[in-house]
This record gives sequence, C-alpha cells and structure tokens, in this order.
Amino acid sequence: MVNKKLKIHFVGIKGVGLAPLAITAKEAGYVISGCDVAEEFITDIPLRNAGIVPLPGFAPNHVDGIDLVITTSAHGGLDNPEVKYAKKQGIRVLTHGEALAQFQSGEIFGRKFEGISISGSHGKTTTTAMLATVLLENKKDPSFAVGTGSIPSLTSCGHFGRGKYFIAEADEYVNDPVYDKRPKFLLQNPKIVIVTNIDFDHPDIFKDVSEIEKIFLSFVNKLDSKNGVLIVCGDGDYNKKFAKKYLGRKITYGVSIDNDYVVERINISGERMFFWVKKDKVLLGEFVLQVFGEQNALNATAAIAACLEIGMPIEQIKKGLSQFMGTKRRSEFVGKLTTGALVYDDYAHHPTEISKTLQSFKKAFPDKKLVCIFQPHMYSRTKALLPEFKRAFTNSDEIIISEIFPSYREEIDPNFSSREISEGINKFGEKSTFIPTLRGVVEYVNQKKYSKNYLLVTMGAGDIYKVAQTLVGV
Repeated sequence: MVNKKLKIHFVGIKGVGLAPLAITAKEAGYVISGCDVAEEFITDIPLRNAGIVPLPGFAPNHVDGIDLVITTSAHGGLDNPEVKYAKKQGIRVLTHGEALAQFQSGEIFGRKFEGISISGSHGKTTTTAMLATVLLENKKDPSFAVGTGSIPSLTSCGHFGRGKYFIAEADEYVNDPVYDKRPKFLLQNPKIVIVTNIDFDHPDIFKDVSEIEKIFLSFVNKLDSKNGVLIVCGDGDYNKKFAKKYLGRKITYGVSIDNDYVVERINISGERMFFWVKKDKVLLGEFVLQVFGEQNALNATAAIAACLEIGMPIEQIKKGLSQFMGTKRRSEFVGKLTTGALVYDDYAHHPTEISKTLQSFKKAFPDKKLVCIFQPHMYSRTKALLPEFKRAFTNSDEIIISEIFPSYREEIDPNFSSREISEGINKFGEKSTFIPTLRGVVEYVNQKKYSKNYLLVTMGAGDIYKVAQTLVGV
C-alpha cells in the first residue's frame, strides 16, 4: 500500500533518468520535490504537466523534512551537497539505478510488478516507448519509465499504472562513476529482457566490446531459468555471438532469415513505414508505424515478440504499434525554415546510430538534399571512435560539425577538437564545415538560406537540439 505522506526529493530531477521516476512517484501518490540547474531540458514539459516545479540549484535545506532522496550521478552525484547533507541527517539515499530497480520491482510502492527491461547499445528509449504504447493502447495500463521528454502516444515519460507490468530501460552504464561501478541494469530483476544490440560505447568505462558483451551476459543470466526469456536481435556479428553465449530461453529477431522473428518487405512512404513480420516462418501480417527507419522496424519487432510472450493477440499489437508516433529527440520533426527547408532533430551520438539514422532520412526523403548538423558528445567517445565518426556521414550531402559537448564526468581536453572529424570527412571526399559554437552554426545556416529542397537534421546527445529550435523559432 502506497504511503501517500512519503516525501521524495530528486537531485537532478530534470535528467531523463530521474524525471520519469519523479512523475511515476507523483502519480503513485507520493509528495515530490526536486532540484536542478536552471537551463532548459527536454523534460521541462512533462514535469510541468505533472505539476512538478524543480527548485533552482542545489542547497542542503532542500532536503529538510524529506524521507527519501534519489540522486543522479551528474552534479557531483553522491558528492552533491544535498546528498551529503541528507546522509548526514540519516535520510535514506538511492542512486538512479537503485531507485529504478525498486520502482520496477514494486518494492518502493509496496506492491509487486513483473518487469520488462529494454537494454542494448542503441534503441532502448524507442523500444521502451513502443512497448509501453502497445500495452497502454490495449488497456493493460502498465507502469513505465522512458528516458526522454515528451512522447505523443503516451501520457508522459513516466507512469504509475494499475496493471502488473513495469516497463523500463536497462542501462549498462555504471551506477556511480566514482563510488559504485556496477552496471545499473544489474540491479534490475525483470521477467523479460530485450537486448536490441551490442556495440562498443562508453570508452570512459569499458575497454572494448568484449567487456560490454560480458556485462550484458551477466545481466541476462539473472533471468529466471523457468519463467524468464531473453528477446535479442540476431543480426550482426556482435549480436549473434552474444545470443549464442546465452544458454537460457531466448527469442531472436531481425532481418536475417535464421531468426525466430524475421522482418521483411520494409517499405517507407513519407513518415510512415510498412513491414511484414514472420514468426517461425509463419506470417503474422503487415505492421504500420508512424515513424521511419529500418532500425525502428527492428525495435517494433522486439516489442511484438514481448507482447506475444505476455499473451496479447496480434491484432491488438498491430493496433497499438500503429499509434506510436516517436519520442522526443528521435527523428523528431521540429518545423520548417522560412525558405521551406525541413528541420528535424535526433539524439544519435554514436557512429552506428548516426549512419543508420541518416540512411533512414535518405530513404524517407529521397528527393531532399540532407544536411547533418552534428555535435559530438564526450571527449572520450569522440577520441575512441574517431575513425568511425569520420565515415558515419556518407548519407549526408553536407555536414556541419560543432565542438564537443563534454560530459560532466570528464575534463575538457584543450589539445583535442571535433575539427578532426570534419577534416577527416573532407579527406574522404565529402563536404564538411567545422563551426565550433552553436551560435555560429545558426548564423551559418541563416546565411546559407537552404531552399525547400533541403532537409536539415541536428544530431547529438548534448544541447544541439537548441539549434533546431532556434532555426524554426520555437
């Protein structure tokens, strides 16, 4: 039974990890407060819609009278002054990873959920939102935590439902980069795990893809041997190798014909996509999404497999997926320039994601010239994957590279610049311009006056989305 008087304070409440939890806890009946920096975040609207107004900055008195503090690993993490004061006062403190695990299990609410966790190097947010949409559209009323801002097909990025399922992203990153280097997802104990893919990322923590594969295996090996199931993409060398190493019950999906679920006949028509799915060589039918990109057909197929596992009829699954309209910062249409050029925004920040996303735009808009405005995220990632970044933009007609958006976890390296990406792109015979500041990018685009024959997409995990907003005046 929920204790409606329990007061929970979120340190870093605007982050895409904590905002969904704060909204979920508010819906569950808890008294919620939180604090963060004053700058604009993509979670501002869902927080405001939930009636949550973040306190500005960080001050110990924010936690006076609080029963539980949940903290991000940003803004000092466990060394944040509010967190340190809370511990000194004997107030219980949970990290984001610990809190998400307790939300998903139901422990924090005094009830039990069956957890469905979506993990993988890419596609977690979209797949989580898709699955939540299908269940919500079919009156299953799941609880969920989706790591983004607004989601048109859902009530919010977080929800406390009456149903028995809690759907959540499962992140391989560490619980705290200083004090607790356990991967966050090892704290979760779901019944169903989706692994969208395995790829090398987070070079500040992991040395190579083998190390990443190892921690993913540790996660899926926690599944119950009788009732648990792994749903994993079976395309690509890394994914196939990973799937073979898991000895429990598993379901594979992908475009390769040796998968249990096979995606066929992907057809993009504008911003809609049609595709067939076969299960064990038997056609389940044609599915429709209001988003484009082969990667989204794969994400949807993972959601289809999960829905069939929990006993949903195929027609209900089709209906639910048809209502999915994407999420904030995932191939999101922002508006048009005064010239008529289209402007989109996307969160892609890894070379694999960039390449696939740009390919999707090219297929969806074959008559448009594509301009990618990319802001790298993290010095460690940009350095480690520099050769891959230089080759990731082949589907763009023009590339604009801004300076690196540093992580709070790292120091700025004055001897390294994303100019190296731009120069590398030009050496491969493509057209790239390096413009370090976002203001400079806006001025450059306005001077170019791209016509209606162009599509511009801002891309990256930092604040590059502000360029798209400024260009279209939102």
